[in-house]
Amino acid sequence: MNFPENLFYTKDHEWIRVEGDVAYIGITDFAQHELGDIVYVDIPSKGKTVAQHEVFGTVEAVKTVSDLFMPLSGEVLEVNPKLDASPELVNSDPYGDGWMIKCSIANATEIDGLLKTAAYQELVH
Repeated sequence: MNFPENLFYTKDHEWIRVEGDVAYIGITDFAQHELGDIVYVDIPSKGKTVAQHEVFGTVEAVKTVSDLFMPLSGEVLEVNPKLDASPELVNSDPYGDGWMIKCSIANATEIDGLLKTAAYQELVH
């Protein structure tokens, strides 16, 4: 299982890549593996400001539907356009082409509450 060192993680299995004052967010390799084959990603929150821990969308797998929780407060600037036609990118490349949203970071101090790689690995093992 893949746990990139340059990311932050949540207990709800989202990953966060901070680039200046924006963040890219997706679900972890562990989460996509647990969900199984992903068939649909629904993120209706583009252009909306979403508070930390609020639901920003859902991911649908063959067996289940799972909520996506916002790791940081901010405005959803972009939803990955590739996921409409190819939701399986979340399975095949969760940290690359399978990213879900790009958002502004409203409160940078919230980053301090996220998990670093070693802590997330402990959580899932």
